[in-house]
Amino acid sequence: MKLVEFTTKFEKMGIVPVFFHAIRVDMPVRAVFRRLGYHKGRTEISKAQLAEVEAAFQDAVPLIELKGSAVLVSVKEQDEGHIVLATGEFLQSASLARMLYGSSEVLFMGATAGNVIMEEIGRESKQGRLSRAVVLDAVASEMTDKALDWITGHMGRELRRQGKGVTRSRFSAGYGDFALENQKIMYELLQLQNIGVKITDSCILIPEKSVTAIAGVRIGEFKQ
Repeated sequence: MKLVEFTTKFEKMGIVPVFFHAIRVDMPVRAVFRRLGYHKGRTEISKAQLAEVEAAFQDAVPLIELKGSAVLVSVKEQDEGHIVLATGEFLQSASLARMLYGSSEVLFMGATAGNVIMEEIGRESKQGRLSRAVVLDAVASEMTDKALDWITGHMGRELRRQGKGVTRSRFSAGYGDFALENQKIMYELLQLQNIGVKITDSCILIPEKSVTAIAGVRIGEFKQ
């Protein structure tokens, strides 16, 4: 019931997210290898191991269903330690306030890889194929981050038509002094339930490969 009340409140203010139900991105192969701990010239990997990893890459792609949402919220008040949104929500974080310095709006973004890939990772782990499960997990993580890049780019292009820019930096709940509890505000603003994402009482997003982030928006080019 509380979630419905919050959602209605935001909608009455005219704050409605944009949903992306079929995000298409290329697999960031180098980023996946880095996540797996492979470093060119330093990490040895046999041809057989490489073939297994690459096979897992290909198997992971059709199991990942990238979806996302984004919403812009005006900044009402800002100082060195916090941001107050036009909705009345209070974001306490000196680090976030520094990143958003000079921003007239805040861009909230969320993305998920979906349930299917997580179910496959679970099956592989239960059947003892841990190496394959780790590769699938790495691909899902990097593809979800790539989806956030896609959303940032999409929203950035729209904002440039209005003479605005988006910060290169992003900030997520649970990072630095920006408490994980802020995930709830982001979840409600982004209406992530509409793309199949749930949130636990401890503010963890489900499916696991689901992420949220904040970027700043201001008039003119933002070179941060």
